[in-house]
Order: sequence, then C-alpha cells, then structure tokens
Amino acid sequence: MVIAVQATAAWSKAVLQSATEFGPVPLTVLAGAVPPGLRGSLYRNGPATLERGGQRVGHWFDGDGGILGLHFTDGRATGVYRYIQTAGYRAEKQAGKFLFGGYGMMPPGDWWERFNKGPKNVANTSVIALPDKLLALWEGGLPHALTLETLDTLGLDDLGGLDGAAYSAHPKRDPQTGEIFNFGVSFGQNGTLNLYRSDASGTVQQHGKIPLQGLPLIHDCVLAGRYLVFCMSPVRLNALPLLAMLKSYSEALTWQPEKGTEIIVVDRTTLEVVSRTEADPWYQWHFGNGGELPDGSIAFDLVRYEDFQTNQFLQEVSTGHTNTLAKGTLWQLRLEPNAGVVLECNQVVDRSCEFPTVEPSMVGQRSRYTYLSLHRQDTVLQHELFGTIARFDYQTATLTEADLGTNRYPSEPIYAPDADNAGQGWVLTVVYDGTTDCSEAWIFDGDRLDDEPVCKLALPHVVPPGFHGTWNPRTR
Repeated sequence: MVIAVQATAAWSKAVLQSATEFGPVPLTVLAGAVPPGLRGSLYRNGPATLERGGQRVGHWFDGDGGILGLHFTDGRATGVYRYIQTAGYRAEKQAGKFLFGGYGMMPPGDWWERFNKGPKNVANTSVIALPDKLLALWEGGLPHALTLETLDTLGLDDLGGLDGAAYSAHPKRDPQTGEIFNFGVSFGQNGTLNLYRSDASGTVQQHGKIPLQGLPLIHDCVLAGRYLVFCMSPVRLNALPLLAMLKSYSEALTWQPEKGTEIIVVDRTTLEVVSRTEADPWYQWHFGNGGELPDGSIAFDLVRYEDFQTNQFLQEVSTGHTNTLAKGTLWQLRLEPNAGVVLECNQVVDRSCEFPTVEPSMVGQRSRYTYLSLHRQDTVLQHELFGTIARFDYQTATLTEADLGTNRYPSEPIYAPDADNAGQGWVLTVVYDGTTDCSEAWIFDGDRLDDEPVCKLALPHVVPPGFHGTWNPRTR
C-alpha cells in the first residue's frame, strides 16, 4: 500500500513561527538602490502570532496583529515591526495562554464559562494613515491608533462618532476631497449596514444606516464616483449556535447560493440607498476599483469565487498545510446605478489572484491599471500561497507579472507615487523567501514589473504573511 505524504510548503515556516519585533533600524540594501523620489512610509498589517501556550488558533484571521512600517527618505530606508498592544493581546501574553474566542475559535474552558469571554479585537487586517496617527483595522470592532513613526499603540479610537460600533478594515479615501468612507455591520434579528463619512483627519462627520436581510458577511465595498457599492454574497450567519457558544463565528457561517448576491448602490453624499438588485451567487472578499462612465453607468472590479470554500482554505493556512481548492479570478461589472440593472459581468483575468489595488490618486475613478497578487503558473493551487505580483492593463488586456523565483511569497502590491516625478510610480511588496527563511522588501518600477526590482532591502527578522497595507506619502 502506498501512503501519500503531503510535502511541507515552503511558506509554512513563516506562518508557524511567531514574529519578532524590531527597530526602528536602518535597512541594508541587498541590490540596487532606494529611489530618491520614494519618500514616505509603507505600512502592512497581518497576524503576527498564531500560537499561545502550545495551542494554535482556529483560523488565520485569529492571529494577533503586527504592524510593519518601512520609512523611506533621501534614498535610505528604516524598518520597524510592532505587535499591536490590544487589551486581549496583553492579557493573553501575561497569562501565557488563550483567554478569548475569535473568528474561528471558541473561548477556552467549559461551556458555561465561555459566555464571559467575548471575541478578542485582534486588530490584524488593514491600516489607514491619518495626519497624526495610524489606524490598525479589524472589522469586528473599533480601530486601534498607533504612532506613525515608532508604531507605539495609543489605544482604541472611536473617531469621534463610532459609538462603539464596528469599523471595517476597508475604508475608501477620495483622493480629490480627502473624505474617507467606511462601514461596519451590526447584528440584531437582522443585520444593519452602518455607513460612515469622515473628513481627512478621520473624524466621523456623517452616519447612515441600511437594513439588511438576514445576517450577512460583508468584508469590503467600492467607491465609484458618486456612489458606494456593496455586493452582499449569499453567506449568512446562523446566530443560534453562535449565541449558545456551540460554534465559532466562522463555523456558524453557511453558504446559501439560492439567495443570490445582492448589489446595493448607495449615494455617497446622503448615505442612502439608490438601488438594490439581485445577481448570480458568488463570493468575494475584495474589490479593486470603481468609477462612473460617460453614459452614467458605473463599472467596478472584484475578485470572484464560485463559493465560500475560500474560508476553509484560509483556515487551513494557520496550520501550515492547505488542501482546499479556492480559486478567485478578477471580474468587472457594469451597472446602471439608479435602476440597479447589471449591464455586463465579465471575467477579465482568469488566473488565480487576490488583493487587487490601484494607484491611490485613482481611487473612485476609472483607472487603466490594477495590481494583483497572483499564483505562479507552475503552482498547485491547493497547497501554495501567492507566488508573484502582476499588473493588469484594461486598455490592452495585458497581464504583466514579476518573476520572483521559486519559494518566494510576496505581500499585496502597494503603489507608491514618486514625490519628484508625477509620471513615475513604484510598486512595493514584502517577500518571504522560504528557502532562506528570511523576509525582504522589494521595490519595482511600476511600469516594469517584469524587470528586476530596482531595490531589495533585508529585513532583520521574518515578517509573517499578512493581509493589507497602505502607502503614506511624504512630500519633503
């Protein structure tokens, strides 16, 4: 009898070990040079530890957040990495064990003890840089504020108007007005979509509420000109086993394709519903960009999955071994916003991809380019994380991808405009090398992803794979 043995993926070492804090420290240049016009900071967020007291988390989403900051000025770079000092992190670190439940894990202890141990705000999903602070975002609760340079944790921040409500990990910032739009879902008998419009400082100026059917999972939205668009996929929360402390949040989510996907269009000025319509069932975590077209329609991009198996794959990541096939591809939808009529719905990139991003100055407008994390062509999808980054050109329908080499795993690509040359931009990614067990920061010319990076920087310690980041420019 032949027994199949699953090989350990090269990325698993970065997931199975807890991150080590470092810096601020000057970074060593391994190749090339830091472009002199690259001035500002790259921030990245993600689970920094998936273990406590010999026990592993139940899902990748349950790891305590850690922030990487890379500061660039005058052709030099410094790096800093810090655990976010949430109340839950501090308590569990002192206890040396898990004390709370999470997205994919139950609180420890006997059944009757679980009711006093609510979910922990892990602050591990994304970041947004404000003029005087950095926000670490987690969609199940309030953001945590940190200092911009040293990443010291300042504490929970209600932005002057959240009143304790959840604040999503995917705010959208209008590059022309500086306004920030975000949302959070609250749960009762049915869900409520809370909408927030903030000024450039992050302070909430306006709050809207939209009733939802059932208890859906909504992770992201897209800004498209005068509109915000939400796609409510047919994933619903079965509240009874969750409230009875018999299942975790993740385990209580069910895929109900018969419900279809509801597309909700919202007026960004009034935060009121413009239209609601039903489309075919799909699941998506992330949108790319959106914008209005000359005929009054809106177009937007998203990474679309056939079902919710992606959640199982992401749970398996935390173990270092994955077996579930979950392929997402880039799609574009065109919609008549007032009537809510879907005019077109087309796949534009048929490769397995995620984390679509655009140049910050193009958010909410039709943009020519989308940057993506991509699986390598030679990858077995069930067992690998994304192994390269790419740029899709909507004008020429061309996909240009970087060749990072085998056993290298990049983070979500982030576009950083050059401070001196308006026509120049750089794409930054943090690369884990599974062969050498080290992390590096790579800088690419935004127009030449298929060339060698213009600079490679060594990081003092391994930075575990994470989720989202942002670029905060500095003009002087």
